[in-house]
Amino acid sequence: MERKRSVAEGMDHGSEGEAERSLDDPALYINREISWLKFNRRVLEEAMGDHPLLEQVKFLAICGSNLDEFYMARVPGLYRQAENGALEPSPDGMDPQALLDLIKAEVDRLNAEYAEVWKERMLPALAQSGIHIHSMEELTYRQRTGLREYFERALFPILTPMAIDAGHPFPFLSGLAINIAATVRDESGHEHLARIKVPSGLFPRFVSVDGERAASGQEAHMVPMEDLVIANLDLLFTGMEVVSAYPFRVTRDAEIEIELDDTSDLLTAVEEGVESRRIGEPTRLEVSAEMPERMVSFLASKLHLPMDLVYRTSAPLGLADLWQLHDIRRPDLLDTPFLPHVPRELGVEASILDNVCRRDIVLYHPYDSFQPVAAMIKQAAVDPDVLAIKITLYRVDRQSAIVAALMEARRHGKAVAAVLELKAKFDETNNILWARQMERAGIHVTYGMVDIKVHAKMCLIVRRGRGGLVRICHLSSGNYNCQTARTYGDMGYITCDKDMAADVSDLFNALTGYSHREIYRKLLVSPHGIRQGMMERIEREIERHRRDGDGYMAFKLNALVDKGIIEALYRASMAGVRIDLNVRGLCCLRPGIKGVSDNISVISIVGRFLEHARIYYFRNGGDEEMLLGSSDMMPRNLNRRVEVLFPVRDGRIRKAIKENILDVHLRDNVKAKRLLPDGTYERVLPREGEKPLNSQVWLLEHRGIWHD
Repeated sequence: MERKRSVAEGMDHGSEGEAERSLDDPALYINREISWLKFNRRVLEEAMGDHPLLEQVKFLAICGSNLDEFYMARVPGLYRQAENGALEPSPDGMDPQALLDLIKAEVDRLNAEYAEVWKERMLPALAQSGIHIHSMEELTYRQRTGLREYFERALFPILTPMAIDAGHPFPFLSGLAINIAATVRDESGHEHLARIKVPSGLFPRFVSVDGERAASGQEAHMVPMEDLVIANLDLLFTGMEVVSAYPFRVTRDAEIEIELDDTSDLLTAVEEGVESRRIGEPTRLEVSAEMPERMVSFLASKLHLPMDLVYRTSAPLGLADLWQLHDIRRPDLLDTPFLPHVPRELGVEASILDNVCRRDIVLYHPYDSFQPVAAMIKQAAVDPDVLAIKITLYRVDRQSAIVAALMEARRHGKAVAAVLELKAKFDETNNILWARQMERAGIHVTYGMVDIKVHAKMCLIVRRGRGGLVRICHLSSGNYNCQTARTYGDMGYITCDKDMAADVSDLFNALTGYSHREIYRKLLVSPHGIRQGMMERIEREIERHRRDGDGYMAFKLNALVDKGIIEALYRASMAGVRIDLNVRGLCCLRPGIKGVSDNISVISIVGRFLEHARIYYFRNGGDEEMLLGSSDMMPRNLNRRVEVLFPVRDGRIRKAIKENILDVHLRDNVKAKRLLPDGTYERVLPREGEKPLNSQVWLLEHRGIWHD
């Protein structure tokens, strides 16, 4: 067990005499959930930023989908902790109920800002650009008549108004569906409550006023689907007077329980768990700001929700549906397309498998094209010298060129094995479908493990060469997903290094069979290996700094939450090691605390592309080391997932990544925001005489420079 050190231990001589401060002090840690909400606020700032208009709308949609996931995946656990007691205290020491109160206050503020951004900024800007989101009252008589005809023809037959009274029990409310709570009055003057579910999925959230005539280059006029339903409720309640109608929305717990017995298998268990998600406990009620308090209280009581899980908003319910507007064919309101770079070794599809073993190749997507990776696997599928292909799959696109290549490989007699993670949250159904298709094609499909997710990204191609078998490895921070590779900033690496290939082979054997290994030749593999490997390297940097005085580390990652890793970084800072961190999302470390983290700086970058790469750089007294891979520094990545970090063995590539990727992001003074000791973020501004640097724009303009 590693001994806890006080802040005073290992500090420079100038700090002697300062009071000791335990690294267990909760004040040294930012709460994870509050950090997540701060991230969502940074996304909101992009909705108000300098992006093209429909890209701003996209960021507001992301705010909505992020918050949906927060209440589906995080809040339920907090409520269970508040009711039953936390299994173990969080590093920040916050009581679960106090945390829920803070979340309520922050989300109320976010909802108010969402509404302001939508109403005061986006709606006027969209209208000025020819995209009009109308209320029904704003339409002409002819337009309302046309929509009523559409309602009668397309919607009326499928709508089912449900009475709510003593003879009609409160209906089941699907998660994330928009509903209408309507009050109607009969001829005797008695009022009744009914619920109507707004159709979704097969119908757009925003209905075109002009029907099919709304096309590219023309002005678009639309109304929200719920407004259309409310305007025509009289057709659903014949002989009744519609007194009032208000939209509302319920979010449900999306955590699934997987139960296995001697007669079941993981695929069936996950499938049953996904089905149970539909009836998960309610975790949030969103209501129109105008809904009367009596109706709000009634809905909350029927859903067994406390009022601190009820949110009034004047923003559109279901902000994630704003993605529909992003799909409007208006190139002038979208990001300018670009042509991704293709390294020369990967530019000739017919010879990719020959070229990749001449030297290691690094890829930085989306600046580098992902297509050569897909092309390499496609070529392997038909190459007569290829004997086997092994791959891990986590989130797969619905029309996957990678899976199609694996099936093609089976048709050509190759041995193909896929480790498909069925438990990838919110992708379970898609992965189950792919699992069955691949099994029918003859691919050996392994579903991962019951208690541990396989999050490592790796592909192994075994090929006959002149000197015997050659193993080609592709390792990455991102999924084998051609769609997300266009917008996610991920690092990929292709190598034929024998030790790394042997490690990948051993890891696949562990995933598909009963092989067990904790220490690998060159890879760090979790659980077990990554935590130990990172701790050893941080301690090594401390020792090198004490000897040489030039200690330095720079990490780029998505999340820094793990208390043990944060403590190690604090110790390094106290020893004088300088540390630069680029953490896109969650960061529980507090930088800039005197005597503890004053040698640590933290920035976050949110921009056009989702920063998803993981890069861990150690100066190591001049004998530099760099690790890339799939793992963030979170307890789940280090303890409950199969993750891989791998070394960049080619010094030329290591230097190129450090100078032309990592350092460029760390110098960003346009999109970067600096984390302050109090947990808030401030925009990084150019210093006097310093030119503005938007790292993503710079990388687009210089794409491919890390290959030269």
